[in-house]
Amino acid sequence: MPSVSSLEEAAETLRAADVEGRRLRIGDDLTTDGLTRVLEHEAGDLTCTIEAGLRLSALQAELARHGQRLSLDPPGDPTVGALLADNVSGPLRHRYGAPRDLVLGVTMVLADGTVASAGGKVVKNVAGYDLSRLVCGSQGRLALIVRASFRLHALPKARRTLVVETDDPAAVVSAIGRLQVEPSALDVLHPGRVAVLFEGSPGAVDAQVNAVQGLVGGADADDEIWAESRRRQGEAPGRARFTPGDLHGALADMSEAVVRPAAGIAYVSEEPPGVDAVSGDGSALAGLEERILRAFDPKGTLGG
Repeated sequence: MPSVSSLEEAAETLRAADVEGRRLRIGDDLTTDGLTRVLEHEAGDLTCTIEAGLRLSALQAELARHGQRLSLDPPGDPTVGALLADNVSGPLRHRYGAPRDLVLGVTMVLADGTVASAGGKVVKNVAGYDLSRLVCGSQGRLALIVRASFRLHALPKARRTLVVETDDPAAVVSAIGRLQVEPSALDVLHPGRVAVLFEGSPGAVDAQVNAVQGLVGGADADDEIWAESRRRQGEAPGRARFTPGDLHGALADMSEAVVRPAAGIAYVSEEPPGVDAVSGDGSALAGLEERILRAFDPKGTLGG
């Protein structure tokens, strides 16, 4: 599998494919395995710029040396490029969002070999089009992501997980939502359990756990519950969306799922009736997506 090891090599590879009329599928025919450097880490600004072939685990290990992290915890150990291209997230999405919410800027190579940069490496950046978010979830169809800059967060001083066993997870989630607490993660492991993660100073974490336990009960658990959540998410063959305020109705149509109530997303064993599958096929956005694809890649070079 061809791998590029520099921005220039990536540009030349795509330029040649475009001229010759060849098709390349990013991740299969072309990878960024040779691009694994941390280019900048501004610890004081809580930002970093890294190459797209770096694995998330390697990035987190480097950031942890400085007491920081990228607040994304998807299943597996994707590269930074795959993280953005798939816009994949994990339980921490509840508080910190998906990759598109944390990316500050990208450097990419378009299908004809043109190098383009969007955004920047500062938290406040209003210049130009928001292409850095546009490529999130593009699955390699718009461009080859070569570098990316992210907003970081400090590692929490304390963390506790509470698991509530219940026959009515929607009621538990609703009750927690009425409290003045700020979970870092809140997953429904359907059927039967609601898992809540609190992070921060020891005192603040204990106070929030006590408040939740006083209202809905629950017992302390270790990080295995989050490993289970990510594992089930990664193994789920289907993904569905629902209105976050209608968790009870959504769960009624699911036999087994990992559900992120705040995001309105469920990772399901099969596509359930009554909720919309997350897919561009036949959606109102399909026409717009097709126009964007043609604008970025008129020859279909990245069509695979």
